[in-house]
Amino acid sequence: MWHYKAKLLYTIWIILLGRRSFLLVNILVVGSGGREHALSWKLSQSSKVETVFTAPGNGGTKNNIPINVDDLDRLSDFAQKNNCFTVVGPEIPLAAGIVDKFNQHNLKVFGPSKQAAQLESSKIWAKDFMKRNNIPTAQFEIFDDPKKAQDYVSSLNYNVVVKADGLAAGKGVIVCNDTKEAISAIHTILTKKSFGIAGNRIIIEERIDGIEASYIALSDGNVAIPMASSQDHKRIFDYDKGPNTGGMGAYSPTPIIDDDMAKKIQEKIIDKTICAMKDEGIMFKGFLYAGIMIRDDEPYVLEYNVRMGDPECQPITMRMDFDLYDYFVACVEGRLSSMPPISWKNQFAVCVVLASEGYPESYIKNEEIFGFDLISNQVCVFHAGTTKMNGQIFSNGGRVLGVTALGDTLESAITNAYTASEKISWPHKYCRKDIGKKGLSYL
Repeated sequence: MWHYKAKLLYTIWIILLGRRSFLLVNILVVGSGGREHALSWKLSQSSKVETVFTAPGNGGTKNNIPINVDDLDRLSDFAQKNNCFTVVGPEIPLAAGIVDKFNQHNLKVFGPSKQAAQLESSKIWAKDFMKRNNIPTAQFEIFDDPKKAQDYVSSLNYNVVVKADGLAAGKGVIVCNDTKEAISAIHTILTKKSFGIAGNRIIIEERIDGIEASYIALSDGNVAIPMASSQDHKRIFDYDKGPNTGGMGAYSPTPIIDDDMAKKIQEKIIDKTICAMKDEGIMFKGFLYAGIMIRDDEPYVLEYNVRMGDPECQPITMRMDFDLYDYFVACVEGRLSSMPPISWKNQFAVCVVLASEGYPESYIKNEEIFGFDLISNQVCVFHAGTTKMNGQIFSNGGRVLGVTALGDTLESAITNAYTASEKISWPHKYCRKDIGKKGLSYL
């Protein structure tokens, strides 16, 4: 309840000063996943925020607005009528140019422009950008012809990763163990069009085997401030087996990125990316996410995202010990360098994703979920693929919930997250059992 008292005191102070231009602001969070629930949860704690709306939201978010993420006109109208500062969660509206549209209406919005969002919306654009700016990444070739692509992989003496060029909800990347799997991946993307127009062109790149981690920073176009380190678990099955997903769990911080490695990533990748974008006439404002592979103590960029990761967002926000809204405003206004250093809780956080059995392929929806009343206040259950009907929560997607817990050690955070996860149930619930355990081996 402390933040409600803080809001009251802040409002009284503003009234006494007579500075009505600094009254509490409303927030519009665009999106419907676990990331958006976590951002809404954190932003609602700001003493400067009145109401947090979520569009379209999910079964766990409050003040849901029934507007889809790609309905830019209605989102803009709502933000204008309700005096909202807007935070864009997912990649689809960013790639569609929501920030450009809001800027045209003089609406404050946190996120990169359509031009800057190409770092994620086109993997080919991003790879070419990295190549011309000498940002470390795997060597690659680009194809739109299945036969030429198959001939190419047959000529190689190393394994590859095949990627669809466009947005594919985190699933358009196929890691191959041999030439046969590479040819199958080419067929899946280019011939069968399993990812639609996102797979009109593909990247075939060298498979870099090493240690994978996530590195996310806040940028105002001039500087970038790192968030806490984290590690995602992308494969559907334990021990990183099976197809890629949007993410089956994450933890923060990760011992894989120590101070020396963080410095390398910040200087060789993050700062270099922001500076190169600016030099090319693109001011990158928002979250810059670099999926990192570490080999022989050197970091390489696997991919860029232009928004906070999901599920990395959930454990990262749990550890935040600062007013996130203040930093979002500083990014939009281009004054991030004047902000005080951010602080983090001296604890670990672990997010276990509870999914619908069958994800990332077909799965059953609309199953009632039980056990929320058994969860302690020390655990946050962030909703993703859920809907609320008659006061009850039902599954409504592949990734359904992100059970996120703190702990003084990584081991205790893992235990707390899984203990809570076991209390939640529905008929076709599924989760990995090894989230965070890779970190234990490096501690």
